[in-house]
Amino acid sequence: MASTVNDPSAGARSGYGQLLRTRGAWTFLLPGFLARQPFAMLTIGILLLVQHTSGSYTTAGAVSATAGVAMALFAPQGGKLADRFGQGAVLAPGVIIHAAAISLLITLALSDAPLWALFTAAVPAGASTPQIGPMVRARWAAKLDGSPLMATSAAFESVTDEFTFVIGPVLATALCTGIHPAAGLAAEAVLTVVGGLLFAAQRATQPPAHRTAAGQREKGGSALSVPGVRVLIFVFLGIGSVFGGMQVSLAAVTEAAGQPGLNGLLYGIFAAGNMTAGIICGAIAWRSTPQRRLLAAYPLLVLTTSPLWAAHALPLLGGLGLLVGLSIAPALITGFTLVEKLVPAGIRTEAFTWLTGAVGLGQAVGAAMGGRLIDGHGPHSGFLVPLIGTSLALLILVTLRKALVPRGSGSRIAASGVGHRDPVSVD
Repeated sequence: MASTVNDPSAGARSGYGQLLRTRGAWTFLLPGFLARQPFAMLTIGILLLVQHTSGSYTTAGAVSATAGVAMALFAPQGGKLADRFGQGAVLAPGVIIHAAAISLLITLALSDAPLWALFTAAVPAGASTPQIGPMVRARWAAKLDGSPLMATSAAFESVTDEFTFVIGPVLATALCTGIHPAAGLAAEAVLTVVGGLLFAAQRATQPPAHRTAAGQREKGGSALSVPGVRVLIFVFLGIGSVFGGMQVSLAAVTEAAGQPGLNGLLYGIFAAGNMTAGIICGAIAWRSTPQRRLLAAYPLLVLTTSPLWAAHALPLLGGLGLLVGLSIAPALITGFTLVEKLVPAGIRTEAFTWLTGAVGLGQAVGAAMGGRLIDGHGPHSGFLVPLIGTSLALLILVTLRKALVPRGSGSRIAASGVGHRDPVSVD
């Protein structure tokens, strides 16, 4: 008879409550929540600022994509450095560099600097973006090593990630459209410095640097050596294309309709659907394996993105955006669940940064491609980006799905409760 790590009858609430009573948890959760918001604010903040100063969605999307590419490429390296030298040692100088790079980018954009200068400033701005989410996950792993609450912490972090993608872009959009085009990026820099330094100061809860570094050496170096991680990177790139395509397309559609203020509302509906689905997924005691759930969830995401480009009425677009948001969380949460099954503990922080970086890269490239489509074919054409991005990712997922089966998965599998909780082998 299959058993579970946490009794489903206890409900998600009691599991979360017990988790949040873990000694010292709030010392890194609160600054961590503050510091992880900039991850979801960066590309949309750059997009809205540069579009305002240049008048071109193509230019804005390209600069935003440059930052996203830099973030995706450098995030795993930052994860390795944090594993090796400690999170505080990497974060403290990193947030200062990031704030300086953002300040430079804002100054250049507002002074009508040449495009090459904006590209140059976007590289350090993206590369220095702190990867707080993976660092928080690593702290939970260090505190709860061997505890049944590890599964609960995984669910909690996935819901928190979803909430970040609700709050961050909506906040950046509201600041850019309601106060000043540069206000979103300025707030991003402030949150990075304040939240990042507060988080870095909590050294008592950070994982021991020597332990994870030794784990990396023992397992041979990089999370990319795990085939399933490479497949999940493409899956998360597709998810990122939804965020990027929705951001640039909603901005263009509402501007063309003469109601730019509705951009924040429509994106908020989309993001609220994402958050709602994340909470629901976190309340379900799953009995199916995560790879099966991903293969079921991703086609649904492709299906919901299909009619976006044809929806010209703003209320209809809001309703469809809600459905897309509801479809993202199951795929995103299940992908992170698979990482915990596929990747050895010693390189798990790096693996998380590859996936979060893939979302950022997909978001930036999606915004860039959407911008080109919008400038050339009208505001609604940008909605083709989420459809194309998720369709290509689904093709790769189905073709290479066997890479997502953990080694030694021949034993019986039992669901472990909350949505992001892993199925646990029962001998």
